[in-house]
Amino acid sequence: MTGGGSSLFSGFRVLGLYSNHVPHALRYHRKHREFYVVTAVGKSFHTFNVNRLGIVSVSNSLPDDITCVAADRMLVFAAAGRQISAFARNKEVVMRYHGHKQEVRLLLPLGDQLISADSGGDVIVWDVQGEVNVYLQLHFDPATFDPSAMMHPSTYLNKVLLGSSQGALQLWNIKTSKLLFTFPGWLAGVTALQQSPAVDVVGVGTATGRIIIHNIRLDETMMTFTQEWGPISSLAFRTDGPPVLASCSPQGHIAFWDLERRQLIGQQTHAHSTAVAAATFLHGEPLLVTNGADNSIKVWIFDQEGGGARLLRSRQGHSAPPTTICHHGNDGKNILSAGQDGTLQSFSTVHERFNKNLGHGSINKKKEKKKKKGLSYEELRLPAITAFSSAAARQSDWDGIVACHRGRRATTTWNYQRCTMGAHHLQPPSCRRDTVATAVDITSCGNFAVIGSSCGRVDVYNLQSGLHRGCYGNDDQAHAGVVRGVATDTLNQLTLTTASDWLLKFWRFKTRKQEVELKLPAAPASMMLHRDSGMLALALDDFTLLVVDTETRRVVRKFAGHHGNINDMAFSPDGRWLVTVAMDCTIRTWDLPSGSLVDCFLVAMAPVGVSLSPTGDFLATAHVDSLGIYLWTNKSLCGPVGLRPLPADYQPATETLPGVTADESEQEVTSEEADDAYQSAEQLGAELVTLSLLPESRWKSLLQLDNIKRRNKPVAPPAAPAAAPFFLPTVAGLTPRFTSPTATEQEAQSKLLSWGSLSQRSEFSSALLAALNSQSFDAPLRLLKDCGPSALSVELTCLSPDGGGASSLLLAFIQMIDSMLASGRDFDLAHAYLALFLKLHLRSLTQDAVAMDALTRLSSRMEAGWAGLRASFDQSLCLLSYTKSALL
Repeated sequence: MTGGGSSLFSGFRVLGLYSNHVPHALRYHRKHREFYVVTAVGKSFHTFNVNRLGIVSVSNSLPDDITCVAADRMLVFAAAGRQISAFARNKEVVMRYHGHKQEVRLLLPLGDQLISADSGGDVIVWDVQGEVNVYLQLHFDPATFDPSAMMHPSTYLNKVLLGSSQGALQLWNIKTSKLLFTFPGWLAGVTALQQSPAVDVVGVGTATGRIIIHNIRLDETMMTFTQEWGPISSLAFRTDGPPVLASCSPQGHIAFWDLERRQLIGQQTHAHSTAVAAATFLHGEPLLVTNGADNSIKVWIFDQEGGGARLLRSRQGHSAPPTTICHHGNDGKNILSAGQDGTLQSFSTVHERFNKNLGHGSINKKKEKKKKKGLSYEELRLPAITAFSSAAARQSDWDGIVACHRGRRATTTWNYQRCTMGAHHLQPPSCRRDTVATAVDITSCGNFAVIGSSCGRVDVYNLQSGLHRGCYGNDDQAHAGVVRGVATDTLNQLTLTTASDWLLKFWRFKTRKQEVELKLPAAPASMMLHRDSGMLALALDDFTLLVVDTETRRVVRKFAGHHGNINDMAFSPDGRWLVTVAMDCTIRTWDLPSGSLVDCFLVAMAPVGVSLSPTGDFLATAHVDSLGIYLWTNKSLCGPVGLRPLPADYQPATETLPGVTADESEQEVTSEEADDAYQSAEQLGAELVTLSLLPESRWKSLLQLDNIKRRNKPVAPPAAPAAAPFFLPTVAGLTPRFTSPTATEQEAQSKLLSWGSLSQRSEFSSALLAALNSQSFDAPLRLLKDCGPSALSVELTCLSPDGGGASSLLLAFIQMIDSMLASGRDFDLAHAYLALFLKLHLRSLTQDAVAMDALTRLSSRMEAGWAGLRASFDQSLCLLSYTKSALL
């Protein structure tokens, strides 16, 4: 039977992916006034803001892994294989460029052109916005000139400087396709080219570690430096004042050179655990952005004495794939992860700013003082963690994490709150030299740690003092083989151990005496105890699963179906489900009450670790050759999920691993010319109404205009000043407009009005008549909104035949109010205008039958609309009262 994917879990997002070996691209957004850094992660790239290093955008995936990225003011360019893609809004592909025959490894945006170079010696100049993309194509023989670096010299119009792996440099004019000058080089391959703040001066990094500051206009070398850490991977000039050059190395170190004194002024060793892919100074700021293949982005600030740098902020994940993961605490928001890089890290499912890096373990804190005596940094570090256990009960008092390391007998303690390694190294008092700690568990109270070893010992330690409190078994031997798992129950009454001798043993925790032992059908690989239900899951070497009830000491369930080594297991919070992952690339969910398989799906990479959150909302998995931790949402919490037993011949379908999602709290970076402002809808719903944005003084006092004029009537008429200043008369309204000048001064001074001025209608009346035919009343309503209360009263007064209007104008005004109420917009203005209109013309309207019919229809519409609103108000008030009473 063929399956259709997982019916229980769906991909949500991946944690801990930030960067790889591809150099980053930096861009400045003028509208946001903020710098953004673009880093490649596999087949997509991520955009972070430099201020907070929060992810703001994730691009769509490309067919192949990204080999290089570049960005200009409008677009982000990414090369994957032979294809170059242009992304708008850092997300969607808007254009693709085809023409390279080999893998593209260099990109350089230059105005409206994009310059790209591949490993076969082809350099293509693309017209980004043109219909014919290829503007110019150059071909170099890789044996004599293999382009390895590319740069645009500042103020050099249409010029590009190319560096080769043979050491020579060439200056080209991309508009005329002419070679302008050839620099012979310095007998070493060029690995980096960087423009300095000074015109005509560039920095050249070579494969031998030599740095040359060269004037390309005069063809003179101004100064040279030598970096002893190998080739130059990147160069960066500081632009905020001090003449400082930063050079990066494949060992992860950064050197800082003073260009005035021509000497080394500082170095940042182990800035990255792998090669520094790129380093870029922010323009006009003392900040340096670096990224590397160790899956980290770091921002350094230069505020130390002597011009030194310190780490300001960073985003860092595992530089090698994680092997063991586990949720820490009872809220399910933090995931502890131990990787092959030797670090122990905590990833937050809420926001990246809550991530913690507990760092590498060291052999002994006291031995760190011997660094100056020749003990290297690598020799002090502990090997990778193979198993760990955590408890949050007493983590504020002492260390709450205990970890086993590869090939080491002693286990280490870690403090989650201080994000450091603890003070204790828990080591058995007497055992063989080749003994290795293989299993660990912390009691639910957080006071004790039970540790199993490869020699069969099971020891108990006090976490507060780090003292040894005893061991299980006769002659300090609990098993005759390698201990594969240890566990303690909730009340510290029972200890369970299993080993390669095919035995599962039950011990009294306090007296450390054996009670029962069970013979297993095969050697166990791992063990997991669900303390609340007392169910113990055992993964055997024959790819089967056993579930043991610790109360009855009997095997209650046996599951078979995996076709590879079972790597990890996790119980659901209620103990109903058991989730297992194996090397057959399947993630299976077993239902313990029914004893059947209820969910199974395939993934592209074999999972090595799994953990289900204590709240049951997320399933976390870690996979082979992947640096991230993948989260899957539990569909059963969002709605009903029909789970049925799957048949024995069930063939699971492949589920795509989830990707990174941008944080909603961060502002999405877009193109500078794109208008990304949100446009609100004119009306949200037919059952709702929308109020106008006019102030209340424009419509609330329309019915009291007579009282206001009477109260504000002056006692004496205003006296004209002796010499009034010259001014141009304006028309009343929000928009100032000048009145048209009169024909002659005599006409302006005449006190007799012509019949044409009396018969001319206002702009509002003309617009109202035009709207009566088109049934679109936006224009007259816009004119009314521009009028003040007094002008509005005059306009409505002139609608009647006695005021120079007509009966058709009265009918048109009623239809305008009806259309306003039907659309639901300007609800307050419609009622205010209608009230003043009825006050002025109610007597004449009662004598017009057509107008009365229109008013009757308008009245029924108003009553229906208000009834709907009143029902919504009553429902909301009732719900609010119920909520308040429930809280009280």
